[in-house]
Amino acid sequence: MKTNPHLRPSRTGILLLNLGTPDAPTRAAVRAYLKQFLSDPRVVEIPRLIWWFILHGIILPIRSGASAKKYASIWLKEGSPLLVYSMAQARGLQERFQHPNPNIVVDLAMRYGKPAIAEVLKKFQEENIERLLLLPLYPQYSATTSASSFDEVFSILKTWRNQPELRIVKHYHDVPAYIDSLRQQIESYWEKNGRPNFAGGAKLMMSFHGLPKRNLMQGDPYHCECLKTGRLLGEALGLDPAHYIVTFQSRFGRAEWLKPYTALMIEELAKQGCPQIDIVCPGFPADCLETLEEIAMEGQEIFHEHGGSEYRYIPCLNDDPNFIHALQTIALDHMQGWPNTLESQATLEQRAQRATQAEATVSAKH
Repeated sequence: MKTNPHLRPSRTGILLLNLGTPDAPTRAAVRAYLKQFLSDPRVVEIPRLIWWFILHGIILPIRSGASAKKYASIWLKEGSPLLVYSMAQARGLQERFQHPNPNIVVDLAMRYGKPAIAEVLKKFQEENIERLLLLPLYPQYSATTSASSFDEVFSILKTWRNQPELRIVKHYHDVPAYIDSLRQQIESYWEKNGRPNFAGGAKLMMSFHGLPKRNLMQGDPYHCECLKTGRLLGEALGLDPAHYIVTFQSRFGRAEWLKPYTALMIEELAKQGCPQIDIVCPGFPADCLETLEEIAMEGQEIFHEHGGSEYRYIPCLNDDPNFIHALQTIALDHMQGWPNTLESQATLEQRAQRATQAEATVSAKH
């Protein structure tokens, strides 16, 4: 028999949300992942029937095998880089809260793949989470990422009889702690590997994941938030605007996407005689296929093929302590007013006594 949740300590849950990853770098696993991901109407805004035939007749048969090879090229012995680093972020944040706030439980869920949002929410339900903060690992808000993840959480919570108090972190693209963690990551890299010669024409490229331009025109704030992150990061690094450029990667399909395109800009800079590109992906808190393969590998090939010389990829924040501190700062800001300690044993016993008395009173009346 389950213990009455009202007679157990109530806790606060912080759910880190990320996009997802295949279970393995195989054609079958990648196909299953892509099917779930590309079937989301938040991601692909094409009439469902038309898209079904495109997805199942063209994209899945062709892209699954090709993508599996790319995943295999960046796969870690522990598993998918995105999952490995995202789990490390969750553990790091839990450790920061463990001692001052033992009632806070931190976990990670993926919008697509595992650990699934439904599975993690069930764990939270069993741990008597009465207050829930959704903290996406997408610093810049987009309907295709943040909103889709929120949708999935909402759809599950609507089946619960006893729902937790709910708060969401919509974005943190301009939060000082986040910007500072990026600054420290880049400056640390430069201290170890040398600062680019900006006076000699070197560039810092900030590559964000792209979106169809149509999304921007329909009101998605993602483009504006990426540009603001880029500007604030450039200012934090003390760079002249001419020394850095914001670009957008991972274009898919024939439609126009947010510009400038990362790959084409790398090619153009190489042809113009740019001697060095340092490239960073501020919108990706954890390294993944899009950063390790598309940017670190493919980007370097493009630059060298068109005459470029030095191309350096600066890793994502991953489990860097400065970023974990930023996540904690963001979480605390959004949890203001919530209890930060567990109820005492005396309080729980008093609650249990009152519940017993109330039950006895009801029984006596019947």
